[in-house]
Amino acid sequence: MTTISRRALGALVAIVLVVGGGATAAAQPATTLPALTAIRTGQHPGFDRVVLDLTGSTPPTVTNRWVDELTADGSGEVVWLTGQYFVEVVSHPAAAHDDAGNRTYPGPERFRTRDLRNVMAVALTGDFEGYLSVGLGLRNQTWVRTSVLTSPNRVVIDVGV
Repeated sequence: MTTISRRALGALVAIVLVVGGGATAAAQPATTLPALTAIRTGQHPGFDRVVLDLTGSTPPTVTNRWVDELTADGSGEVVWLTGQYFVEVVSHPAAAHDDAGNRTYPGPERFRTRDLRNVMAVALTGDFEGYLSVGLGLRNQTWVRTSVLTSPNRVVIDVGV
């Protein structure tokens, strides 16, 4: 009788481990996008800098382009922003929300940058299907350089003055 009880107990433990492990694996997302946690700005000799702080271990790719006006991803509505010229910066894969849909970026979606010489304002213009878009309103149309740094992940946007 003792042998049967040990076998039954062993089978029960195995069932609990298999079911418990399966529940844990199902609860974790298959992929997690780098998520925006902060937008920082700073003034440097010869350029202004905007930094997008991201979570995760996979760095995104980043592109930038001059646009006549900034538009919101998804809706296509115009995003009104202070500035004479506008640059759109897109990071992929990246998001401003977690897998549960909760916003990861606690700051404002649009803000002025009074302490910078060329960048007048920054706006979060898109967070849609793995694409994170940010718009910059500028005083002057100069050079724009984007790069990605890791450990921790961040997108760096440098704008000439």
